[in-house]
Amino acid sequence: MSKARPVRGATRNHASARFNLPQTEADGDWLDARADIDGEPARLKTTVTVEHPRTIISRNTSPDIGFDRSINPYRGCEHGCIYCFARPSHAYHDLSPGLDFESRLFAKPDAAALLRTELSKPGYLVAPMALGTNTDPYQPIETDWRITRGVIEVLAETDHPLGITTKSDRVVRDLNLLAPMAAKGLVSVTLSITSLDPKIAATLEPRAPTPERRLTAVRRLADAGIPVNVSIAPVIPAITDHEIEHLVARAAEAGAQRVFFLPVRLPWEVAPLFRAWLDAHFPDRAGKVMATIQSLRGGRDNDAGFFTRMQGQGPWADLIRTRIAIACRKHDINHERVPLRRDLFRPPRGPQGELF
Repeated sequence: MSKARPVRGATRNHASARFNLPQTEADGDWLDARADIDGEPARLKTTVTVEHPRTIISRNTSPDIGFDRSINPYRGCEHGCIYCFARPSHAYHDLSPGLDFESRLFAKPDAAALLRTELSKPGYLVAPMALGTNTDPYQPIETDWRITRGVIEVLAETDHPLGITTKSDRVVRDLNLLAPMAAKGLVSVTLSITSLDPKIAATLEPRAPTPERRLTAVRRLADAGIPVNVSIAPVIPAITDHEIEHLVARAAEAGAQRVFFLPVRLPWEVAPLFRAWLDAHFPDRAGKVMATIQSLRGGRDNDAGFFTRMQGQGPWADLIRTRIAIACRKHDINHERVPLRRDLFRPPRGPQGELF
């Protein structure tokens, strides 16, 4: 059985089998030797590599996602959420979706400049930009790199609509940008809260802010007039599903306008990482958890089909939907979502435009 590393989510660092990469164990011979001597896995340091992409806006045509464009200031995510469906993307860098994903990060410091260029192109058609769709824009390295803030500054300057999803209370650092955007109907924020139990959260999402800090962020955003939602994402059977009603109640108390959920997804390399995590932290119920997940996913670890991948299927998925709907009615939330405005957008001014 793989041992959990201090404040890391994954217990393994196997490379992807999809690209014929060499199999690697937990971050190198030196660390493994340390573990043999000390009896416990050594801590991993986070490293950041600068990346210079040519464009920054990613596009998608998925019919079950409510946006067609997004920006990811970072690759990899130090929050270390074991269930993160973005983990397989690290395999494209010849890195492991396991420990590498949460400790070997990539930053895009040119993001704001690239965005300014793309928004200036003739014929650009405005639609809400999504931040936080792959890796978290407010993960710990944002404190120093401030790439997300630079992106928001450009969007605020151009009155471009924006939707943010994060697990971090660091989002309140940018209230001075987000509140004026919200007053114009240009922004909404979603805080993802998986569990209220600090011990469960510490193993599921080891470097994400605590659930209470996230709820405090919900309150601060709401008090600033920013439409804020709570995403119970993911719901994990036999681990967090018993908290649904309490989570909805706390979200409503904090000022959330809407609460929604996503059942746990285990694409590609995430499934074996999740199974190893279960064996390390919840060996008493690992079989039950996986059996229930498979009942949600048509008998498989994962269902990649449009629509069902986001909602799940079968009696368990129906039960979760019903429980959340009842709890939301009880607390008078989940009102109709107000669309973000698109009519205020104006392209960025270049250096020449500022002379007139």
